Amino acid sequence: QVHLAESGGGPVQTGGSLKLSCVASGTYTCMAWARQIPGAGREDVAGIHIISDHTYYSDSVKGRFTISRDSAKNTLYLQMSNLQPEDSAMYYCAADYCPGRDSNPLERALAYWGQGTQVTVSS
Repeated sequence: QVHLAESGGGPVQTGGSLKLSCVASGTYTCMAWARQIPGAGREDVAGIHIISDHTYYSDSVKGRFTISRDSAKNTLYLQMSNLQPEDSAMYYCAADYCPGRDSNPLERALAYWGQGTQVTVSS
């Protein structure tokens, strides 16, 4: 069983930055950040494989968002820069077992999810 708890969301102005955190417990080999707005599908935006530390990004956030982790603190981060109104969403942390050393968590249906943290970007 994996437990995930996100924090760090809030209001921010266009062009600003925000850093999300996700404290995790349990056993997993890959993690990801996804976002969802009401009435729309979920978008997986960033992922990391724990064994290789390979990172993966969706085209919509590549170059603006950075996923990282602190293994000593069992914490996953998402550093978001140059935020735009279309980045406003509920952001979720996810984790699961992913095979191998560098399988892409954005291409998998991860089993464990946190409760989410809201990010609101105002113009």
